[in-house]
Amino acid sequence: MKKLQQKINSIVTTAAFAFVAAFAFGGVVATPTYAADCNVNGSGSDLSINDGVNCAQGKDQPSSLFGDGGMFQVVTNVMLFLIGAVSVIMLIIGGIRYTISNGDQGAVQSAKNTIMYAIIGLVVAILAYAIVQFVTSSFVQE
Repeated sequence: MKKLQQKINSIVTTAAFAFVAAFAFGGVVATPTYAADCNVNGSGSDLSINDGVNCAQGKDQPSSLFGDGGMFQVVTNVMLFLIGAVSVIMLIIGGIRYTISNGDQGAVQSAKNTIMYAIIGLVVAILAYAIVQFVTSSFVQE
């Protein structure tokens, strides 16, 4: 029974990491579209420095760090999503471990700790998100 529990734990953990990796790296492979027309004739001497900056920035990329659609908001939203997904997965793993513990006190305690730390991690992530939103909204002048 112990080997079955270890196999289930390893399968669920591997699936959880694959799930998180798919969401984390899903947008990295996409081909960017550029905001400016970067096609030039010849050696590219027709572009100024500002044109080069505009060519380097994609259409969907925010131009500011703060405010609606700013980089800080995008990064914190992605991180909050990832932390939420990992905490839900860890809650499921803790529940499965609790269910298959068969009354073994060590396994029950380990499953309870997994569930408790997943909930604590989720609460800390939500508080961190609230703090970042408060600080960034305090310094942004619109």
